[in-house]
Amino acid sequence: MGALGRPRRSCLAVPGSSIKMLGKAQGLPADQVFLDLEDAVAPLAKPDARKNIVAALNDGGWGNKVRVVRVNDLTTPWTYRDVIEVVEGAGANLDAIMLPKVQNAAQVQWLDLLLTQIEKTIGLPVGGIGIEAQIENAAGLVNVDEIAAASPRVETIIFGPADFMASINMKSLVVGQLIPEYPADPYHYILMRILMAARMHDLQAIDGPFLQIRDVDAFTEVAQRSAALGFDGKWVLHPGQIDAANEVYSPAQADYDHAEMILDAYEYYTSEKGGKLGAVMLGDEMIDEASRKMALVIAGKGRAAGMSRTATFTPPEQG
Repeated sequence: MGALGRPRRSCLAVPGSSIKMLGKAQGLPADQVFLDLEDAVAPLAKPDARKNIVAALNDGGWGNKVRVVRVNDLTTPWTYRDVIEVVEGAGANLDAIMLPKVQNAAQVQWLDLLLTQIEKTIGLPVGGIGIEAQIENAAGLVNVDEIAAASPRVETIIFGPADFMASINMKSLVVGQLIPEYPADPYHYILMRILMAARMHDLQAIDGPFLQIRDVDAFTEVAQRSAALGFDGKWVLHPGQIDAANEVYSPAQADYDHAEMILDAYEYYTSEKGGKLGAVMLGDEMIDEASRKMALVIAGKGRAAGMSRTATFTPPEQG
């Protein structure tokens, strides 16, 4: 879908074992829901959770939400049954499969091949179901470039902080929170590494969860860190985090309006009528091709979020 595809500002985790939570999630204002078969579901509950998820997807009521199912990782005995039962049962109502703890490109390619076989068998468009790859250990981060390039189905690269921190023996009391003993942000390299791989292949980059679910201020502070880098969204584990995520990963209204103004002005001034100019002043600001590229990103995010502009550019001769 590309980095400016369908919005994933807030990605709500919903345990597949909870019929109540599956129903409640349909009415919440998250951009994406991922119905979980992995960490949020006990081993003995996984078979029933698959059935719950298929029923919930087929019941509808998800609106414009991106519908994703997180299957178990490929070191477990559950993954292939997760994919087969969910896609055969509800593939027409599914946007993507999330594969956790991805360590190399071959794992993504395995999922791609299995999805292709199922799609052909049940008559779905081949390639219609996307893949979200979750980076949760050192091997995954080292191989993130090849993971991002492993399949045209890949839509997002996701940071999974808890398992990642365990895999490298990182010291922290709160997943995702800054560590006071460290002079700098210890997650900066990890986040930037994921972001660079995602952008190199025109994918979305998604930040992982913040576990202190009732501390919305702390969630917002952590989200602002990855949003400032350029991430497209963040996992939310509680409805109270949704509005904060949607706000943090959307442009401010003034920034969105300004971006649209730059695009309008640049289109006008580079035209025959506008004088075929490559660099001009917009108010007190000089704009050029680089300005247009930056404005495209902000305007694209605003449009994807459904924002409406409150200011317009008026060509000089019409002023």
